[in-house]
Amino acid sequence: MLDRISALLSGNSTKSGVAKDQVPEKQLAAAALLIEVAYMDDDFETVERSRITELIGRYFDLDSSECDALMEGAEKAARDSGQLYEFTRVINDNYSLEERLELMELLWEVVYADGEVHDMETGLLRKIGGLIYVSDKDRGFAQKRVARRAAGSNSNV
Repeated sequence: MLDRISALLSGNSTKSGVAKDQVPEKQLAAAALLIEVAYMDDDFETVERSRITELIGRYFDLDSSECDALMEGAEKAARDSGQLYEFTRVINDNYSLEERLELMELLWEVVYADGEVHDMETGLLRKIGGLIYVSDKDRGFAQKRVARRAAGSNSNV
């Protein structure tokens, strides 16, 4: 796993076309972006960490040990990187438009996880949306879908 992270960050990752070689890179990049969003408000809360773990487990169909390993690798990659481009490049190289739209929803799920939407978080999602070629319109639709789900789950509490 650490070799894959190192290859991702150094730009030496191979694109062999073999799905199993690409999947960890796709997963790492997506999870790192989710973590970047959680860190944006300077408070990576337990609720955000739990939400990201739940999202990546469901989205990538991972068991709990695989989720833990991915979270650990993604947190290290996010700390060590300092830029979004490395992750968004992997997303653009490996995700279809539909997958990028799904990722945008996952990012909004993290924003809404703590019940507060900060301007810095929305600004980051606008930036990520631009870097992964998701239009402002589609990004806005993703936000509205997540906001509706969040409002619905809060009214049932």
